[in-house]
Amino acid sequence: MSAGLFDPFTLGGLQLPNRVVMPPMTRARAAAGEVPTRTMADYYAQRASAGLIVTEGIQVSPQGQGYAWTPGLHTPAQVAGWRGVTEAVHAAGGRIFAQLWHVGRLSHVTLQPSGAAPVAPSALVADGVQVFIDPHGLGADAAAGQKVQHSAPRALATGEVEEIVAAFARAAGNAMAAGFDGVELHAANGYLIHQFIDGGTNLRSDRYGGSLANRLRFLDEVARAVAAVAGPARTGVRFSPLTTQQGTSDATPQATYLAAARMLDRIGVAYLHIAEADWDDAPPMPAAFKEALRMVYGGAMIYAGHYDRARAEDAIGRGWADLVGFGRPFIANPDLPLRLRSGVALNGGDPSSYFGGGARGYTDYPPQGGGG
Repeated sequence: MSAGLFDPFTLGGLQLPNRVVMPPMTRARAAAGEVPTRTMADYYAQRASAGLIVTEGIQVSPQGQGYAWTPGLHTPAQVAGWRGVTEAVHAAGGRIFAQLWHVGRLSHVTLQPSGAAPVAPSALVADGVQVFIDPHGLGADAAAGQKVQHSAPRALATGEVEEIVAAFARAAGNAMAAGFDGVELHAANGYLIHQFIDGGTNLRSDRYGGSLANRLRFLDEVARAVAAVAGPARTGVRFSPLTTQQGTSDATPQATYLAAARMLDRIGVAYLHIAEADWDDAPPMPAAFKEALRMVYGGAMIYAGHYDRARAEDAIGRGWADLVGFGRPFIANPDLPLRLRSGVALNGGDPSSYFGGGARGYTDYPPQGGGG
């Protein structure tokens, strides 16, 4: 009998009670110093019936921040704040991975140390791509943010790339010290690792650019460094291979990401997390590509992007997915696994409260009940 969405799954030695994943979603509720708050702990604990929670992106260094009010994992205060989150999730019976994040060029000088330019593989601007800043320093509760074009980046020197690899490794160590069950590398959605992978954003001529092998080198080094700290069985990687988000583009994306999957299979990471397009008129990811990923990568596969129960059950039944992520539905439905299983109608979310603010639209959605 084939597995279903509500059957248990073993992920890198971690026992999951179901295959419903809460994927990363930026909510921008961190306090001063990019420190996680008690309200953030409540938010994640409310959703502990997910088989697995992956946090919002967490910047691995001050340079890695691209938006106002997003949390970090590079100071003692931040580690302590995340420890409060993991303890709350574990007390509620959940499992939680930290998503490690460096935005690369998608930042603004007001968010960078000493007002420096953001960094990137190459000094290319993604025209029209905006980031969220707090120009008056009033904090998330003031709802005083402003969307602005990201600042022009500068290209990283070769030695600086090596320093960022080390920052990812330190953040992985901080994640484990904070009590996370594992970590996920954010290599999707046009951020730094993605910028190195795709040919349209990486015009380098050193060992991190040019050939496909060189463009994958940064991902390879980060994945190996993080896996050496957290353990391969507690390390995952998120890709968005066929979506040209935030200015990324590649001439042969299927070949590029099949090569990346083979490389990560050799490292032995626990899972690949594939972000599909989540807008209504987006073309589906080709079945042949999903089958090819299965052939070259032996770990678990998570898919996310506009899934409902029927699509999720189909993906698992066809063998493409082992687990399925449900993004925005988890915002307004803290007990989403129970609702999906029972067929209870889902709460609608309030987009005006998705990014920044306080408890409203964050921890005040009513559950139907517990369990998963």
